[in-house]
Amino acid sequence: MEFLERRQSLVEDRLGAVVDGVEPSELEDEVRHVALSGGKRVRPMVTLLACEAAGGDAEDAVDFGVGVELVHNASLVIDDIIDRSDVRRGVDSSWAKYGYGPAIVSSDGLLGEAFALFSASPAAMQVVAEAMVELGEGEATELVAKPTNEAEYMELARRKTGALFRAAAELGAIAADADPFAVEAFGEYAERVGVAFQIRDDVLDATADAEDLGKPTGLDAEMDRPSVVQVTDLTPEEANERAREEADRALAALDRVDTEDTQAREYLRDLARFVVVRER
Repeated sequence: MEFLERRQSLVEDRLGAVVDGVEPSELEDEVRHVALSGGKRVRPMVTLLACEAAGGDAEDAVDFGVGVELVHNASLVIDDIIDRSDVRRGVDSSWAKYGYGPAIVSSDGLLGEAFALFSASPAAMQVVAEAMVELGEGEATELVAKPTNEAEYMELARRKTGALFRAAAELGAIAADADPFAVEAFGEYAERVGVAFQIRDDVLDATADAEDLGKPTGLDAEMDRPSVVQVTDLTPEEANERAREEADRALAALDRVDTEDTQAREYLRDLARFVVVRER
């Protein structure tokens, strides 16, 4: 655990420093509430681990990892507004605490800080821009052109969740100066982990206890949102099996790369296995 805790500390310390620099103070408070209220930090950890597995140092990828986390948090603010969800990570969501206007501004502030961290690298900017296009298209699809079958759902999950996971891993590989083949392989690994993560998230929304999950459950059904159990005939057990299949494909993509750091590689493998059995 010390291996992961050290990398988690790198992310938390840099994230705190970024938030401390936000102005004015009102925006800092709002950004702090969103960015530092908890969270698993899965995406930045993917960035750091991918960098090390590709032969780089974790420190080289911290800014990219924090940037990805800020983009993710910005998207969660908007998700909660759309869903009218008043709880996030066990505390008030941004709009519930500050109101709709300030919440939208805090999302903009999070994105601005993120792109400041990416700005020194044209390759990083391109990766994140492409991911945000996919994310935006996924959110729009969810609102106006809802999927009606498993294939359409999987494409939505790829855009809505997989794309930012892909960006997280590709950014790590870029920080390590990996070749394009390795960048793509790491990206495919993470995209499939992201899809598996989303499938499991949908299952938990339908089956888990809200107190255990740290956020309201049953929202997919209440909001008529296209979760895997809403738009397909899959049972929760069958949906979990689809998640495991995606995780297996993620591992196959990772195996295409001759990774440098075996410990980082093993943690990436563990993540692919974990996302399909997590309980929150």
